[in-house]
Amino acid sequence: MHDIAVIEDPAAAEASLDPMRARLLAELAEPASATMLAARVGLARQKVNYHLRALEQHGLIELVEERRKGNVTERVMRATAASYVISPIALSAVRPLSAQPPDRLSARWLLAVAARLVQDVGSLITGADRAKKRVATFAIDAQVRFASATDRAAFAEELAATLSTLVGRYHDESAPGGREHRVVIALHPNVAPGTDNSAPTD
Repeated sequence: MHDIAVIEDPAAAEASLDPMRARLLAELAEPASATMLAARVGLARQKVNYHLRALEQHGLIELVEERRKGNVTERVMRATAASYVISPIALSAVRPLSAQPPDRLSARWLLAVAARLVQDVGSLITGADRAKKRVATFAIDAQVRFASATDRAAFAEELAATLSTLVGRYHDESAPGGREHRVVIALHPNVAPGTDNSAPTD
């Protein structure tokens, strides 16, 4: 089982978003049969089997083992990942595009960049899984508390200048065998559960 899997197929995304199927996916973090799941979610075993077939068809769950119980063969299933992310590719016709001229202060442009990040890294993970290789990535997640909007603006300006210098130092357009990498840095107000998360506009 993977820690996280990317859903790129629209039909698989639709299957995963059904509330009962999402519940079954969560239950199948540990192997279980339709009979076991029926008792947990309060559905008839036949109805659970219907949902499991749909999830299996789209590669969201997999067979772990088959057990013979009298005249019945019980199939034990497990989710293929502990969690899932739906790639914007699944909504290709309406996915956000970040190729437009950037507005570094636009939250919606930031969201478009984040969507492209999910799409690109999702595609890399899918390809790497097929090739049984790892993806060369690097990420930092940090929090900073600014005393004022002025400090926040100064931080953003210094960060942009530092990144520009670093990229200029290492970027080699003519390097034989070189591979381009994308660098994404984002700054946004922290989201606190259960509170008003409306972002100030200062």
